Amino acid sequence: MSLTQRLAEFAVDLRASPLPDDVRRAAERAVLDWLGSAIRGGEAFPARTALAVARQAMAGQQATVLATGERLSALGAAFANGAASHVLELDDLHQPSTFHPAAPIIPAALAAAERVDASGQVFLRAAVAGYEVGIRLAEAVNPSHYRYWHPTATCGVFGATAAAGTVLGLSCQGLVDALGSAGTMASGLWQFLDDGAMSKPLHAGKAAHDGLLAAELARAGLTGARTILEGRRGFFAATASEVDLSRITDGLGNRFKILENGYKRHACCGHTHTAIDAALQLRERIAGRVIRQVEVGTYQVALDITDNPAPETEHAAKFSMQHAVAVALFDGAAGLEQFRPARLADPELAALRARVVVRAVPEFNAAYPQAWPAHVRVRLAGGATLEETVTVPRGMPGNPMSDEELREKFLGMVTPVLGSERAALLAQAVARLGDGLPVRELLRVCWSG
Repeated sequence: MSLTQRLAEFAVDLRASPLPDDVRRAAERAVLDWLGSAIRGGEAFPARTALAVARQAMAGQQATVLATGERLSALGAAFANGAASHVLELDDLHQPSTFHPAAPIIPAALAAAERVDASGQVFLRAAVAGYEVGIRLAEAVNPSHYRYWHPTATCGVFGATAAAGTVLGLSCQGLVDALGSAGTMASGLWQFLDDGAMSKPLHAGKAAHDGLLAAELARAGLTGARTILEGRRGFFAATASEVDLSRITDGLGNRFKILENGYKRHACCGHTHTAIDAALQLRERIAGRVIRQVEVGTYQVALDITDNPAPETEHAAKFSMQHAVAVALFDGAAGLEQFRPARLADPELAALRARVVVRAVPEFNAAYPQAWPAHVRVRLAGGATLEETVTVPRGMPGNPMSDEELREKFLGMVTPVLGSERAALLAQAVARLGDGLPVRELLRVCWSG
């Protein structure tokens, strides 16, 4: 039996089986957090651009765009919602696989579920199936895959396909075909980091779109490569120099990866979060004293992605370790406002950012990707030195957000768009998905009152 077939059988079986209570709750948390990013993210220019194109190219009345309430084709809604949910850098994160699962997976499942009027139970099971497929593939191909490829895009399309195919009720062979088509569309390169381009939210939107497209094509009878993963010209051979196949099958159906999911407090790349948390702890001890230099030690992959001492755009700032640590020390926060152009241009902040130096630490390299540690040392005028090490940032397993903290994050994201009353009602509706609340009813709460 091929690995593709193993994953397809798992997803088909999951559709007909009640989720364990802890897995259901984890899925509801994931949906709540994703909705916050998708609704608020619609205000950002890349998301607005994606939506404008979707209106022209993917018109229809099948599914809802969360940021505006308008309706497009299911493919258009998946694309627009996926892009919007990834643009603010506040969507979820599975650290061991270096993968943001919600942004490609949930919009594909949601658009399919709205189109066919699926129950909340089926929607949640589909999301869990997508998380399992996407995360397990990302764990298998990383870290070598991560050198050039963005797993949220490349592995995300497989997760999105599994989720959409589960909602649409594909047979095992149908889902194998869908995954085969997904693999031939898997793409997403890191080159955008070199000039701060806006490609990253496109990765999530396109993965969501392509995952749903692959499922719809299989539903219509299009066949796909049946060994798309392990075939001699398949996904593994093309995108990773080392692959751990055991990561795909070990515990499949018994140990659910969604239980390892984490949630972000800071509106920037997850590789900066341990350093930000360390800087926030140090800020309390600095007490207004003059900072001469800030040294950040972390793992090399974090620097490959975020070593940018002079970011010129909002998006580039979200991938600048120097800026993230500087705003944490200067503002005591690393939220949405800390990455706006006005903060980038602030001369005092720019002066502090210029005093942040970064380096790789060998023992931190060895710890990655199971841990994402950072050490921050602050040298003060007068010679005093303060330092702090953080291994697990707030929001990740081992240092998780409570349900109430996650709800407060959601309300803070959504209230400016929907208002406080509707935001609270939407949070309540998410908690009813596991009891069978129809997905269309969830969306009516969001935009019909």
